[in-house]
Amino acid sequence: MKNFTSIFLFLLFSYSSVLAFQDFDNVEIEIIPVNKDVYMLTGAGGNIGILTGEDGVFMIDDQFAPLSQKIMDKIKSLSDQPVKFLVNTHHHGDHVGGNVNFQEEGALIFAHENVRKRMKNNEELGMDGLPVVTFDQNMSLHINGNDIVVAHVHNAHTDGDALIYFPQSNVLHTGDTFFNGRFPYIDLESGGSVKGDIEAARTGLSLINENTRIIPGHGKIATYAEYEAYMKMLEEIRDNILKAINEGKSEEEIVNDESLTGKFHTDEEMKDSFISGPKIRKTFYDDLKKEARE
Repeated sequence: MKNFTSIFLFLLFSYSSVLAFQDFDNVEIEIIPVNKDVYMLTGAGGNIGILTGEDGVFMIDDQFAPLSQKIMDKIKSLSDQPVKFLVNTHHHGDHVGGNVNFQEEGALIFAHENVRKRMKNNEELGMDGLPVVTFDQNMSLHINGNDIVVAHVHNAHTDGDALIYFPQSNVLHTGDTFFNGRFPYIDLESGGSVKGDIEAARTGLSLINENTRIIPGHGKIATYAEYEAYMKMLEEIRDNILKAINEGKSEEEIVNDESLTGKFHTDEEMKDSFISGPKIRKTFYDDLKKEARE
């Protein structure tokens, strides 16, 4: 493995400075069975999805570069097949940091065009691990007994998000368009939007049924009802903040008004979360203030 390149890739694309300088030696990779031949791997960063079978291991996201060997070792306990296919749900470092390592091991990397563009913008720094196959809207892959649907959702968490649905296994991986049990992270600087994040959840729900098991970008495996509740939370927070803006409330007043979001998670509950109460209200305000003026 090109350790220097891998670590540099991880540092560059990490969205959290705390995670960027974390001690990965103590991180444990855990395997969580989801349904049939689909598994979720947790460690540090975004949840990894794994589909095993005779065609080779199909993988969704790969966390940080320093964890690649640990992740590979865990995957070997599930299958004697190599990781042949790797889909990136978006470009953030806790989801693509290990790309170069898995690519060196033979994985073919897929992602939305905007993911490659955002990564390629930094290619002059000497990075590998770029997606090899890109798509604009949707893509179908027929691997390990699943007619896999890879669906782009516009300007949601970022401008390059993809949902991955395994219909025969009845499992959906949402990437970071769904944070289970917490507020969303809508990366406005990377093309994300409140409207798009809501539409991403609506699209995801339209692909699945009430028995579907859902792997979120972060958090525990979710049910249809939990995913639907997440969408309704986004809609209600949007309505609350738009109403406050239209009533003439200032940015400071909105950011400090816990009542706008407290029905779902209190500021105290989320104070140590990457997206706290004030932070989510600021994000919604920044994105919705233009809409309120129209």
